[in-house]
Amino acid sequence: MSELQVYNTLTRKKELFKPLHEGFVGIYVCGPTVYGHSHIGHAKSYVSFDVIVRWLRYLGYRVRYVQNITDVGHLVSDADEGEDKIARQARLEKLEPMEVAELYTNSYFEDMDLLNVLRPDITPRASGHILEQIELVQDLIDKGFAYEKNGNVYFDVSKHKEYGKLSGRKIEELMEACRIEKNQEKNNPVDFALWKKADPKHLMRWNSHWGEGYPGWHLECSVMSTKYLGQPFDIHGGGLENMFPHHECEIAQSEASAKDEFARYWLHNNMVTRDGVKMGKSLGNTLLIKDAAKQYNPLSVRFFILSSHYRSPLDFSDRALEAAEKGLHKIHDVLRRLAKAGKKQTADKRQKTEEKTHEMEQRTEKFMQSFADEMNDDFNSAKAIAVIFDFIRDINSWLDEDKAGAETIELISKKLEDTAGTVLGLLPKNIDSISAGNDVNLDGVMQVLIDLRNQARKNKNFALADEIRDKLARQGIIIKDTPKGTEWEMG
Repeated sequence: MSELQVYNTLTRKKELFKPLHEGFVGIYVCGPTVYGHSHIGHAKSYVSFDVIVRWLRYLGYRVRYVQNITDVGHLVSDADEGEDKIARQARLEKLEPMEVAELYTNSYFEDMDLLNVLRPDITPRASGHILEQIELVQDLIDKGFAYEKNGNVYFDVSKHKEYGKLSGRKIEELMEACRIEKNQEKNNPVDFALWKKADPKHLMRWNSHWGEGYPGWHLECSVMSTKYLGQPFDIHGGGLENMFPHHECEIAQSEASAKDEFARYWLHNNMVTRDGVKMGKSLGNTLLIKDAAKQYNPLSVRFFILSSHYRSPLDFSDRALEAAEKGLHKIHDVLRRLAKAGKKQTADKRQKTEEKTHEMEQRTEKFMQSFADEMNDDFNSAKAIAVIFDFIRDINSWLDEDKAGAETIELISKKLEDTAGTVLGLLPKNIDSISAGNDVNLDGVMQVLIDLRNQARKNKNFALADEIRDKLARQGIIIKDTPKGTEWEMG
């Protein structure tokens, strides 16, 4: 099997992955700012890194996955100006800021569960690490990298000569671009806030050496990543849009304080677009995960995301989601067919030809090798899925010949579950629900539900009809109205 290669944004090239400590990988990914429901753009990031973590574990590494929750400090503008996003949402919803944070943190995890995203090992919150953030600010002041003005503390970018090494931006060019900077407190217009003074109306505030205030957005990730993973650690991940200024500032303040490398490999996922435009809350073109899950099996949304490389942009459309749903069905259908063939073979107790069995076992071994090669090439889920589809065609041809041996059926099913399920997360948690798709009893139950839905539609109770369809979809069962009548299948 080939060795794992990852594209390191810091060096702009693919590199052989070698963790700092043999057998162990520490990975930190910037989590959500919890002031609204998650959308497909969020799903792109967290599904992508979920698969990265899954593959590392499949390779045998013990992985510690840390993903933060930003519940304070992220201002409306990335230029250290404006309201805190959560405080603003609290004002709009007439709630306490921490009510907003709790509401949307719970919503985020509900959405991730829908998409079969595994929970991180540690999910620290910015508000729970204020003391450590204050300590880092004081350390940077003591070492001459930061200064205080009127209760605000700023990082002096000119003191850190490597600022810009991740994004490729030069300090001189940034200075020129920001020459009309309004904030007169900063020594340089590109200096960034480590600590912000809270005005009298600001609800989220803590005592510090510089008065009441709150931490800057970049500070939290430096503190929480190194607290739980040490410095340096192996992988820092996040969205491409956060490379500058967020990740750049993380590097500057962390390496200035510790005088050591911050993170060894930087992985950035690309964005989701809608009609070629970046999907984002501020642009009003988002599709919430909750809404997508009402229209499609959530695993189809996951399939859609993984059908592109994590570093490639992904353009959303209904047609793309429908294609993803069909692709997902192909995987589920072949597993259902294998289960049925296995039951038949066990019942018949027939002996299959060794020649065909041996040939399929060799093909299975080749499939696993090809799948691993694609995943080891910077976690290329798109090509790994293509390898699965090639294998599915072989399986269906083999099953058509009715020469499938029980042991080989079991082997193939296990390998599909390992790749499509354990690694890519495209199978429901209850694998048996797929093979149950052709059971007579389930057919009967589904016919009852279809009849109830059809009766509701006949009575023009479309709300109830839609509710039945949507609840079944959330359980991985898709019903479709066709010219021949209503049909159903496992998603």
